Amino acid sequence: MTTAFVLSGGGSLGSVQVGMLQALAERDVHPDLLIGTSAGAMNAAYVAGHGTGQAALDDLAAIWKRLRRQDVFPFDPLRHLLAVAGSRPSLCSSHNLRRLLASHVTFPNLEEAEIPVHVVTTNLLSGEEVLLSSGDAVSAVLASASIPGVFPAVERDGLMLVDGGVANNAALSRAVDLGADEIYVLPAGFACSLQAPPGTALGSVVQALTLLIEQRLIIDVIRFADDAAIKVLPPLCPLSVSATDFSRAGELIERARLSSGEWLDVGGPSLPEPERFLSMHHHTHAGDSGAHDCNAAHV
Repeated sequence: MTTAFVLSGGGSLGSVQVGMLQALAERDVHPDLLIGTSAGAMNAAYVAGHGTGQAALDDLAAIWKRLRRQDVFPFDPLRHLLAVAGSRPSLCSSHNLRRLLASHVTFPNLEEAEIPVHVVTTNLLSGEEVLLSSGDAVSAVLASASIPGVFPAVERDGLMLVDGGVANNAALSRAVDLGADEIYVLPAGFACSLQAPPGTALGSVVQALTLLIEQRLIIDVIRFADDAAIKVLPPLCPLSVSATDFSRAGELIERARLSSGEWLDVGGPSLPEPERFLSMHHHTHAGDSGAHDCNAAHV
């Protein structure tokens, strides 16, 4: 049996996937191949080089806990003004993100990873999905995480590539094509419990993208349910953490580890219609503080 881990995008909510990975590893579930998009591509690339041992995942958790928004989305007032005026292609420079990736991706080319890893990107000109399975690893992951308008597109092989979530975030079709007959889907999720819309342009863009990702994921889980055993780990719920807020990574990792572990222990991944655990919704009054996860209600 070939087991694939598919990691979707979600900005700072990518930290949730670390807790999911820990829960799976604690139960001796490990990937034979990895497919990642955006923040999920960052986590997939790390795991592809370091593995899913406890020490490796603890180190990945420590990286997320140290991150702050400026490390990923640097604020530069002049660049923002120039971008609005049409003199820059994006609100943020990708220099910080490229440096972050270069310091943690241990293999120069994707095909040299210890665990086979594939990265989903989007052709900015055609909107078509482009799967990267070879070549420079850092630029591949950077392209997959380059939210249009927020980061500049990455040029590779004559193509201008951006965030894979625009085209096919979960990439379940790719996992099936690569021979996976058991697919664990690790969604970063979305902030379903925000009490007000994001107050910044960046926050609005990333929130909208996480909603798009979740909707596409639901469709793909339904579409490919007959092609492989698809096992969805439900995202955290309720969740009021913005996808641009990196300050609560530790809390999200631990919540995800515990809730995913409980879900695995009660056989949640084997329940029918796994797409229902990803349903779009909003909590009008609920918050995160002291809240329990909603996963148990689905069992």
